[in-house]
Amino acid sequence: MSQNGRSRETVCIQGGWQPKSGDARVLPIFQSTTFKYDDSDKMGRLFDLEDEGYFYTRLANPTNDAVASKICELEGGEAAMLTSSGQAANFYAMLNICQEGDHVISSATIYGGSTNLFTVTLKKMGIESTLVDPGLSEEELQKAFKPNTKAVFGETIGNPSLVVLDIEKFARLAHRHGVPLIVDNTFATPINCRPFEWGADIVTHSTTKYMDGHATSVGGCIVDSGNFDWEAHAEHYPGLTLPDESYHGIVYTKKFGKKAYITKATTQLMRDLGAIPSPMNSFLLNLGLETLHLRVPRHCENALKVAQYLSSREDVAWIKYPGLEGDEYHELAKKYMPDGTCGVISFGLKGGREAAVKFMDGLKLAAIVTHVADARTSVLHPASHTHRQLTDEQLVEAGVDPSMIRLSVGIENAEDIMEDIRQALEQ
Repeated sequence: MSQNGRSRETVCIQGGWQPKSGDARVLPIFQSTTFKYDDSDKMGRLFDLEDEGYFYTRLANPTNDAVASKICELEGGEAAMLTSSGQAANFYAMLNICQEGDHVISSATIYGGSTNLFTVTLKKMGIESTLVDPGLSEEELQKAFKPNTKAVFGETIGNPSLVVLDIEKFARLAHRHGVPLIVDNTFATPINCRPFEWGADIVTHSTTKYMDGHATSVGGCIVDSGNFDWEAHAEHYPGLTLPDESYHGIVYTKKFGKKAYITKATTQLMRDLGAIPSPMNSFLLNLGLETLHLRVPRHCENALKVAQYLSSREDVAWIKYPGLEGDEYHELAKKYMPDGTCGVISFGLKGGREAAVKFMDGLKLAAIVTHVADARTSVLHPASHTHRQLTDEQLVEAGVDPSMIRLSVGIENAEDIMEDIRQALEQ
């Protein structure tokens, strides 16, 4: 249930946009850069954060805000903001609380683009990162923390490693050191897992994936639970707990309470960096969200059938799918995602890289695309594509076997998907 007492199914349909009498029933597209006011003082109060309202879409837009509100309710959060991509969401989530000289800890088994963000771009900005094996004991993970550690990061289900994060373990460690846990919940979606219920403090999404669901719009989202006490660790987070001179000395935690984190990200980072989504893209995202509760179970149902089929074939060397009995992460998956995990499967063929390429080239229904987690079945070779920038050593650390094939099972007929796989394997 959401914080409003509504089921996730109902929130998918009814959340976000609440039309008044005479309003459009469907969320309108406010495709405007600016918003008109009758007096200068009103506009000035908006710029001073003294009033709520819209004046420039880079800072806020009614279409974007309605969709952010829906995702916030789905996750059970306090406040949320949309970004132009999932990468932007993770970047803002970190930069909102980190600065030069700080340190973050991340699970090593995450999306390659996120690994690059932490180890390359943030490093250039003076923010150091330590990548850790998420399977380590609490005693071993404890050693990664430093006095300047400001955040811990992980993915509910790693992309494409399919490692299930032990959210409670990482939350305990983060809170023991007075830092928030940020969880990318893209693959599970709030239909299958709500990380806040397990101790996470901030959730991010690449809405490009299952939330949009149709490969139409790149986007991202940050949701804050409102649970982390920034004031209790004020010396760690001066950006939130000390005056912001660019807004006449506003202290975000004092003025905005539980909405401090998202307010700062919106009014400061979005003001200065501007990675906003188009209102049109947010409109399309909302259409995807309206069927999220229907599509995600079908993705999981189809993926389990395909995983079982692949497991039965002698030409398949190995397979990873946390929904599959016997998988290394099956028990963690049952704990955090009892209703299903995702539609993505990772596997390797006995012929290695060469066999993987031949198999992919032989597919007819599934398409080779740089994408994952939409209605159509698709396939990718991470070592050659999404993780191409990583060394072999980094690939292993990220849980990516060089022979790995990432299969994103769509919502077509499962028998048709398996027949396509069969004919490609037997070529």
